[in-house]
Amino acid sequence: MNLKRAVASFVFALTLTVVAPAAAPLSDDYLTDVVRQKLAADQVVKGGAIRVTVKDGVVTLEGKVPEPKLKSRAERLTKKVKGVKSVVNKVTIEHP
Repeated sequence: MNLKRAVASFVFALTLTVVAPAAAPLSDDYLTDVVRQKLAADQVVKGGAIRVTVKDGVVTLEGKVPEPKLKSRAERLTKKVKGVKSVVNKVTIEHP
């Protein structure tokens, strides 16, 4: 009886590893779209003049904003997007 249980457990574990799909990394184009949408939908950032580029999951933000809080908020929003590995924030503050 113990042998049957051990074999059944082994087969079950093997089935899980074979059947469970590996999480595919999200494409850079997909991440670019999602980050742009998040920034545009945010009431504070409002998309602004922030350019978004993605290379291998690393997001680079560039452009000019009038206040430091917009720069930091854009970075925080970007970091929350699933699949983003890191953020390079090159946004500069340009006072009107």
